[in-house]
Amino acid sequence: MQLAIEEARLGQQTPGGAEVGAVLVKDGAVRCAGFNESEMRHDPTAHAEMVVIRRLCAEEQTSSLEGLTLYCTLQPCGMCTMACLWAGISRIVYGAGREDVHSVYFESRHNNTFDFIRDAFRSDLEIEGEVLAERCATFYARPEEPVPEKDDPAHGRTQPPG
Repeated sequence: MQLAIEEARLGQQTPGGAEVGAVLVKDGAVRCAGFNESEMRHDPTAHAEMVVIRRLCAEEQTSSLEGLTLYCTLQPCGMCTMACLWAGISRIVYGAGREDVHSVYFESRHNNTFDFIRDAFRSDLEIEGEVLAERCATFYARPEEPVPEKDDPAHGRTQPPG
């Protein structure tokens, strides 16, 4: 998770990047790391999780990431959770959860990641949340805080930064 936090910091400092970091690990070895690139790539699907999944699959010339663990600083959205399911990722570990950050970071009718896993056709995907949650949450507005202008849909952002 520490490397995912470093990636979130890098994304925060990179023009067009955003403050969500993700890392794919297998057998204790980091296989791929990245951050949200949605604004940089003009691609609303370039969330940190999608970036590392696409990058590693392209590098390995595969569509199966079975046996890998995804670490992410923010609870994955529905799109990213489903991508993990389709890619065969074995475990998701995230830092800050929905209750730790402002609701602007999630779709208004978003199902909890746990609901996607519970309702999936796979029963072998493990999920663990709230790992270094306090440190991860420092990148995002808290539930009671005003939303930063860059994250407020009223100021042009239409996608969560996940």
